[in-house]
Parts: sequence; C-alpha cells; structure tokens
Amino acid sequence: MPEIGWNTSSTDQAVRRSSWPTVRTMHEERDQRSGPAAQAAEWDARYSERDGAMWSGRPNGRLVAEVAELIPGAALDVGCGEGADAIWLARRGWTVTAIDISDVAVGRAREAAERAGAAVECVCGNALLTPFPARSFDLVSMQYPALPKAAGEAAVRALLDTVRPGGLLLAVYHDLDDEHREHMKSRGVDPADYVDVDDLAALVSHDFTIELRATEPRIDPPPDTPHIADVVLRARRL
Repeated sequence: MPEIGWNTSSTDQAVRRSSWPTVRTMHEERDQRSGPAAQAAEWDARYSERDGAMWSGRPNGRLVAEVAELIPGAALDVGCGEGADAIWLARRGWTVTAIDISDVAVGRAREAAERAGAAVECVCGNALLTPFPARSFDLVSMQYPALPKAAGEAAVRALLDTVRPGGLLLAVYHDLDDEHREHMKSRGVDPADYVDVDDLAALVSHDFTIELRATEPRIDPPPDTPHIADVVLRARRL
C-alpha cells in the first residue's frame, strides 16, 4: 500500500498470535461496517478526494533497493495503489499482478500502466480474500500494507503461500513511534488490529528463511512525511 498514515509497524510492537481472531469469532462478532465492503468504500472515498493522483508516481525506494538486482519472474503487488510499484516491476521484465481494494485506485493504476506501456494485470479485490494459486509468485511485495487481522490467520497464511519455493516475500512497514500510534487510536484506528511485521515473522518462521528483519532509514521519502524509517522484512521461501 502506498504512503498512508495509519499502517502498523515497529519491531517493539509485538502482538502475540493469541490475539488473532478465530474464524468463529470473525463471523459471529465482526461489525459489518468494518468489513471488506466498508474498507473498499473508505479507500474509494479517500482516493476520490483528489481529481488527480494521490501519490507521486514513483516506486517505493525500499522496493527498488531490494528488488533491482533480482532476476525477473512473476510478482504480486499487494495494495498496489495507483500502480507505481507495479509499473516499475513490469518495466524491468516482471510479469505483474497488482491488487488493491479500491476500485478508484485500480482504475488509476490501469490508466497509468497503459500510458507507460507496461503490461500489468490489475485486480480490484481484498488481497486476503482473493484466491490466488498457491506457489505462483517469485515475489510478493507488500509496501506499507494495511491487512486487517479480522480476516483471520488462515487468510494471511494463504496469501503467504502464494510465494514459490525460492521466491521472496518483501514486506515494508512504517516505523511508528508511540505518539503516532496514540494519534491513530484517537482517530478510531488501532494499529493492533492490523497484521504487522511481528505477525508476519511468526507466520513465515517455518516455511521461509528470514534474510532481513530490521529498521532501516527510509529511501527517498516524500517531502514533509513524518515516516522517515522503515521496518523491513525480507524472507525467502524454502
């Protein structure tokens, strides 16, 4: 997902796997107002606040740094936004599937890809509910993702299972301090409700080799952003 102000991150924020909702709890107690349809409407409204692009059109710097030297294959861009990362990957020879929950964002991504002459398969949908084939991608990129825990651990595992043996998972989060987390909570968004780097690290511990898990300076951040550090998880499937 592109730069957003309410993504969860930080290696010092450990949310234990016991906090994951069970499937039964999800279906019985989840407020429909916070379900996938509501999330899609929220993101559509956010993107529609501007007539033009919301983001810079440049690929995320951490993606460029981590992927530039890889041999191109099949890539899944989770939370593709307006398509900058997907277009960059396609131009470098990757076969790219880009997914976002916002129809507005996906429409802009398609248009941007067409203008750039980049072949990108754009999908409007929830990445945790879309049944991509298992072991079908050489790269799964999650740039500042906002994946609700309410979808359940099995849904996150299914998304991770799309990485082929030898393939790479690259997840990048904002390194949020306590003040920013409290600010997010004051706006009705609790970072603990979203899958963070600790959750992903726990889920990949048996099937992947974690090559990098660290807080790094953000590469080429937008002007005036408070997010100047990234929490990076790079893991290779066994």
